[in-house]
Amino acid sequence: MLTDFCILSEDLCMRTTLDFEDNLFREAKARAAELGEPLTRLLERAVRLYLHGGKPSEPTFLFAPLIKSGRPTAGVDWDDRDTLYERMEERG
Repeated sequence: MLTDFCILSEDLCMRTTLDFEDNLFREAKARAAELGEPLTRLLERAVRLYLHGGKPSEPTFLFAPLIKSGRPTAGVDWDDRDTLYERMEERG
């Protein structure tokens, strides 16, 4: 195993050579491309999820609506996309 230390963006990291099954590597690389992120970030996140029992240490996305006038509609679950669409169609 080849390892060395590097400094990227003020983060200390370890560079390691890993052997993956070809299909798994291609899937991971394609998924990283879909997400628009480097393969390294995808693999880091996958290892963190595995080590922490499948629970992300930080949310990947937090929806915080910007309300310029008015107030949020009572009873709307902002995390439920289908309910949001239904409520929007009711007003139209």
